[in-house]
Amino acid sequence: MSEAAPATDAGGNARPYSVSELAFALKRTLEDAYGFVRLRGELSKVTHHSNGHVYLTIKDDKAAIDGVVWKGQVRNLSVRPEQGLEVVVTGKITAYPQGSRYQIVIETMEAAGVGALLAQLERLKAKLNAEGLFAPERKKRLPETPAVVGVITSPTGAVIRDILHRIRDRWPCHVVVWPVVVQGDAAAGQVCAAIRGFCGLDPNGPVPRPDVLIVARGGGSVEDLWPFNDETLARTVAACTIPLISAVGHETDTTLIDFVSDRRAPTPTAAAEMATPVLAELKGLVGDLGARIHRCAGRMVEDRRGRVLHADRALKRVPDLVELAAQRFGVVSGRLGAGLARNAAAHERDLVRVASRLSPLLLQRPQAVQKDRLEALSARLRPCMDRRLERLSERLDGLGKLYASVDPDRPLQRGFARVTRADGSIVHAGAALASGEEVAIKFGDGATRQAVIDGAAGAAPQPPPTPKPTAKKPKADAPLQGDLF
Repeated sequence: MSEAAPATDAGGNARPYSVSELAFALKRTLEDAYGFVRLRGELSKVTHHSNGHVYLTIKDDKAAIDGVVWKGQVRNLSVRPEQGLEVVVTGKITAYPQGSRYQIVIETMEAAGVGALLAQLERLKAKLNAEGLFAPERKKRLPETPAVVGVITSPTGAVIRDILHRIRDRWPCHVVVWPVVVQGDAAAGQVCAAIRGFCGLDPNGPVPRPDVLIVARGGGSVEDLWPFNDETLARTVAACTIPLISAVGHETDTTLIDFVSDRRAPTPTAAAEMATPVLAELKGLVGDLGARIHRCAGRMVEDRRGRVLHADRALKRVPDLVELAAQRFGVVSGRLGAGLARNAAAHERDLVRVASRLSPLLLQRPQAVQKDRLEALSARLRPCMDRRLERLSERLDGLGKLYASVDPDRPLQRGFARVTRADGSIVHAGAALASGEEVAIKFGDGATRQAVIDGAAGAAPQPPPTPKPTAKKPKADAPLQGDLF
């Protein structure tokens, strides 16, 4: 407008503005009042457009303002705009009439430090990494042919439709969706409950237990994706017993569960592709492998056939082998008779040559020598044997006399008798006999008489009267024989 429009119309009423008039009037007011401002805040929603411009948002804990860096000013910036970077920018405030939005056109940009949210996230990442939750060795391998795929996402967004469409085209299988909110304060708790619920399903229950899980959400700002940086959610994902794919945000967006999940997908569609194979490709691969096996088997058979034919050509014919052996046998058998005759003649000549040196004297002379030696030994041994026999005979006579001297029956020959009790024990004294005891009396002629002892106990019985012997009086030094009774 070159001139200011009148404030009232012909009727005295306030003149109505057109939308463009008001928008451009506000634009001029902002540019005049805030032609140069210096602003500090945290960068968010940084987008490097293909035309060279950079679109972003500068925010603090209470407010946010959109900003733009034109293509010509981007190369003059001292820092590259990045998500979560705290910066100090200078520029002017202007309005965008087509959208009735105000923004800051940035001319310079300086780094002021890491934003509060990003600093908090980095501290949490360092803590979980120190506990080993990011370690590659703890990440589980995704199943190659899953029968059931579990999806944790919003049931009303475009994300679930993209995932279902992609799975249906690649690998028709059973998909179980656990609906949750993916933005706001309740998002982290609901996602944790969904992960625990899937892990607690019975494999044989009415709801099948998934072989792989997908946690998905579309793109958004740091604030929109912040529930997926929750520490409790990260620990729940790390403790999940089912392989889990995180597909939160777009390719440039990174959240905490991307580090603890088993796989990270740049987009939800890419997560569906990671979780499922392509059925047509598998069929083609199986067919190709079958054809290759068939061709390999055919080549193997042809190779074996060629080797057999080559070996057959190298082998001689059986008749040739037999004829050669038969010829050798005939030659050898023809030479066998003459060889045996020559061998017999040679042995005969050897026998004749040896027989001339053999005579009976060769055997008689050693016999005569051995006979002479035997006679000499006999002449030397005979006196020794006689002396030894004489000594042994004398010793035997001494033993016989000794035996005769100790013979218990020898005294019986001199008139003695041996009295024994009924049990066979010898009676040494008459006083040892009891009245009425039966004894046996043995004499020198071998006769035995039985007797019963009468009289008082311990008294020796009186012998019957016997005639006095007429024998010669014994010598004075000879011992007198006692009375047995």
